[in-house]
Amino acid sequence: MLHTRRSILKAIGISALVTPMAGCMTQSGWFNPTTSVDAANLSPSAASIVAGDMVAKLSEHVGAGTGTIFLKADNSQFGLALESSLRGWGYAVAEADQQPSGDTIIPLAYTVGSDAGQIFVRLTTPTVELARTYQATATGASPTSPVSVLTRTA
Repeated sequence: MLHTRRSILKAIGISALVTPMAGCMTQSGWFNPTTSVDAANLSPSAASIVAGDMVAKLSEHVGAGTGTIFLKADNSQFGLALESSLRGWGYAVAEADQQPSGDTIIPLAYTVGSDAGQIFVRLTTPTVELARTYQATATGASPTSPVSVLTRTA
């Protein structure tokens, strides 16, 4: 009986971990952003600091100014700061209501969340996903972790 109970709990635990990942797979691969969310409602200064840092890291992986970013923004402070930072790094930016044009289109979505003063940020493209945590400060935010990089290959 104890063995059966452990097996059931193990199966439930595995299901809890795997089920959310199943939603990531699409017919065209892993990336299919439909929206971006800044659930943390960052202040303008925190949004600017975090966006600037994340775009600098993104440019290391996709190349600075190498294409048009197709941004799925949510009109939050972070979304506005991200767009500004992308343009500052030389990227053209097309928003969800625009049809991007050009040779290199880079779809980009983001997720920003917070808990107990910690800010978690994730940028996702078809080829790379970057994540990092920050600490909210009186003047904005500062990184509290290294950048996590997930590289996808075809």
